[in-house]
Amino acid sequence: MKSQILLLSFILLLIIPVNEAFSELEISTTSQVYSEGQPLFVYGKGQPDETLIIRLFSPDDTIVGFDQLTTTDDGSFNHVLLIWPKPTSSFPFGTYTIEVISTEQNGISQKLDVKFTSTTDLMEIPIERHVLTSVFAPETAAINNPFRIFVQTTSDGLLIGDDPKELLQTTHIHLPSGKVETISNAFSTLHQGLYYLDYTPKEEGTYVFHVVSFNQGTISHASVATNVLSQDLGGISNQIIELNSVLKETSDELDTLKSEIERFGSTLEDASTNIDASVTSVSNSVFNIEEASSQLNSLFFPIVASIGIIVALQIAILARRR
Repeated sequence: MKSQILLLSFILLLIIPVNEAFSELEISTTSQVYSEGQPLFVYGKGQPDETLIIRLFSPDDTIVGFDQLTTTDDGSFNHVLLIWPKPTSSFPFGTYTIEVISTEQNGISQKLDVKFTSTTDLMEIPIERHVLTSVFAPETAAINNPFRIFVQTTSDGLLIGDDPKELLQTTHIHLPSGKVETISNAFSTLHQGLYYLDYTPKEEGTYVFHVVSFNQGTISHASVATNVLSQDLGGISNQIIELNSVLKETSDELDTLKSEIERFGSTLEDASTNIDASVTSVSNSVFNIEEASSQLNSLFFPIVASIGIIVALQIAILARRR
């Protein structure tokens, strides 16, 4: 029995590597909060004379610091990874992650979060990572017409995330029927931290898109609603455009009729003016006739009187002869 136990122990020792059985890796910093101009001093312990890789990740998970060192005979190490620079768009304030990777202990690693802030009055505070999720979708849509949904994930103001299947793994839709549809595998990457989904609704009602982001142990939620109609605004807009076209044609016809009426009114006005001129001319003619008649009367009466006198004289002469 003892021989079997010894044999089993020997086999286990052969299976388990010695360096893994006694793996050791520790990491520490002189502070958890840093400001501009201060050194980021990293120290810890690993195995003697092993090579370590130190990386510094910014809030958007990009590598902003990288170095390699070898531990001392007792396995300890200390290293100034960087001097915190002036904050920029590529090196903003926020939560940074230090990672130390062993090249000999089967690649084991240790991580530590530190804070880069604007204040020089440093104090011990818990390091927290905040993830903000935003989702954008149209307010209205139509059945069987696809529309696009956009999702943005940030941490400390920087875009974060890589694979949407892992970052948005529990994202889903609440359908109008009350069912829940998972869409985590349907997202595509537009840019780091920016993702989109083309979705085609199959029924009328309100669709609620519930986006869940999970990054480095921190979860964030966001939701947006889209009201799906039987016809989209594009169709209604086309009908309005067609109606506007008909109204424009009617307006043009009314303008033409108005122009013709105005021309007819102008013709009537010209005719009235001509009639007034004719009446004035007739009045002038009548006046002239009256004057001529008066002059004729003034000439005619003396002639008639003269003729009467002559006739009377002749009658008198004839009477005497008899």
